[in-house]
Amino acid sequence: MSARPSLRLRPGQHKRLQFGHPWAYSNEIALDAAAKMLAPGSLVRLETATGAPLGVAFFNPHSLVAARLLARDPDAPVDNAFIATRLRHALALRETLYTEPYYRLVHAEADGLPGLIVDRYGDVLACQLNAAGIDRLSEPIIAALEEVLQPRTILLRNDSSVRSLEGLERYVRVAKGSLGEPVELQENGCRFLADLEGGQKTGWFFDQRDNRAFMARLGRDGRVADFYCYTGGFAVAAAVAGARDVIAVDRSEAALALAERAAALNGVAARCRFARGEAFAEMERRIAAGERFDVVICDPPAFVKSKRDLATGAKGYRKMARLAAQLAAPGGFVFLASCSHNMEPERFAEELRRGLAQAGRTGRILRSAGAAPDHPIHPFLPESAYLKAQALQLDGAG
Repeated sequence: MSARPSLRLRPGQHKRLQFGHPWAYSNEIALDAAAKMLAPGSLVRLETATGAPLGVAFFNPHSLVAARLLARDPDAPVDNAFIATRLRHALALRETLYTEPYYRLVHAEADGLPGLIVDRYGDVLACQLNAAGIDRLSEPIIAALEEVLQPRTILLRNDSSVRSLEGLERYVRVAKGSLGEPVELQENGCRFLADLEGGQKTGWFFDQRDNRAFMARLGRDGRVADFYCYTGGFAVAAAVAGARDVIAVDRSEAALALAERAAALNGVAARCRFARGEAFAEMERRIAAGERFDVVICDPPAFVKSKRDLATGAKGYRKMARLAAQLAAPGGFVFLASCSHNMEPERFAEELRRGLAQAGRTGRILRSAGAAPDHPIHPFLPESAYLKAQALQLDGAG
């Protein structure tokens, strides 16, 4: 630990970190020749310009987020015991929130492990190591997960685009045990299937748990349309809650196959129909055919993957709101979501308003929400709250 290299901030750049922010950006760091020579992901003693300690951090000289703070003690040992302690704290929170072992176990900075995502599916864990520093600790992380949870299987789902920004290789590998069939999980009293190796992200989106429960209640005895249905989270939950007819649309045959299996697992296959198609085209076709639904759900993948996509993505959310509103029956409900990190909540809400206006609809917002509480937000990183969603009831003619 005494050999840990020191990394100093530029004059006046320390105040944000002193007040609790866990990141230092590359333009805030005195990148001298020695700093530039450090291997990506190195542990460093982070200091102010005058040498006062700020803590121990991961450092990547090639990343915009150059330093990620791990602990305020600059000499804190970062080893198996350190990681296991953070895991136990994260586990205690989830066991307070949920009675069943299906949730996001570790949500990066908010759980004190920058860049690390761990989703738990019973005795199977799917992990993403999305920063160079946490990637260098992959072996201690696996050892700590085994110590704390004794999982049957640990999957490294390290194929996210974020890894490329950190200069990391992208791959998927089983680090312990084996995976064959999709993994079964339980959520809100429903059974679902997740393809951890080939599905999106880690195979399931635990972040929408509470929003699925809310919308399922609104669909009782009604017709429900779920666009971008993926593996059936919203659609099957609505059918289980009592929707009389559910149509779910996605362009992925593999995802639809798992959604159909989930409907069968829950005994609601007779009330669910799954159709392959592009969401906007399907919505427009059904509007032209005069179809109307009591509940319309749109939970798309990110329309804005970078800041340069913002204008185009904003128009996409506006169009999504317009089409959903045109499909909703009078007094019906719509749910509209964005997982685009670069789409700020205010802009997202404005695009939804524009879409409603274009459809000639108005109504009331029933719920403005983000991710479920197993996706906590670091209090000094509000910008990491990526998920935005609104549930509305609409007046007027559909």
